[in-house]
Amino acid sequence: MRALMLIPLLVACGGVQRPDGGSGLLPVGSHVPELWAEDQTGETVELVAPLDQWVVLYFYPKDGTPGCTKEACAFRDAWDAYDQANVEVIGVSSDSAESHREFAQEHGLPFSLVADTDNRWARAFGVPSLVGMYDRVTFLLDPDGKVAHVYTDIEPGLHAKEVLRDLEALGFEAAVDNNAPS
Repeated sequence: MRALMLIPLLVACGGVQRPDGGSGLLPVGSHVPELWAEDQTGETVELVAPLDQWVVLYFYPKDGTPGCTKEACAFRDAWDAYDQANVEVIGVSSDSAESHREFAQEHGLPFSLVADTDNRWARAFGVPSLVGMYDRVTFLLDPDGKVAHVYTDIEPGLHAKEVLRDLEALGFEAAVDNNAPS
């Protein structure tokens, strides 16, 4: 019963309060906040405008869960197209770098997984979380360092191809096989 009483409170509070003073998800056209964090290899991943290339920044709930594994493997399976188009893919969750390392090794993930253990990245982009697990949200960032697209209604196994199709609509030559299994 107590949990039901919290639902109106959560809805009434609105979206996540961002450090830039806004609330909710960072909208299209917004400048990318300057951020850095360690990925699963120990390398520092930075978002500093201009980005000089397109970036797919996807937030996900937790390493190793079925939907998150499906989404990460879909990006892995489409990796050649992203790499050929010079589009960086970065996954973000609140899991540790060690958890990311194990997850990336187990599934052969060729892209960075940011360990957002202090939730700076999620707060900066206005991504909600529940018990430490982020909502599934993706931001497509343009080379100038602005949000070009925000994805909220995500089907994990199909999302990587959806983003590639949107990139192709923007003039990229990334090869998307629409008939390939998801």
